[in-house]
Amino acid sequence: MENRLRVLRAERGWSQADLADRLGVSRQTVNAIETGKYDPSLPLAFKLGQVFEQPIEAIFSAGA
Repeated sequence: MENRLRVLRAERGWSQADLADRLGVSRQTVNAIETGKYDPSLPLAFKLGQVFEQPIEAIFSAGA
């Protein structure tokens, strides 16, 4: 699954640690999601949507 997490985070000037704090997860989890090594649970995906004020479909896509 592809995602726009890194771009959205950079647009806000947040570090991975900043985003992790907002989500209540580790920085390593944020890194793993950004690099595609980990697909977030549905509750975490919805929390990402809330943090970035976007629908999860605007953050994640199925990719090629």
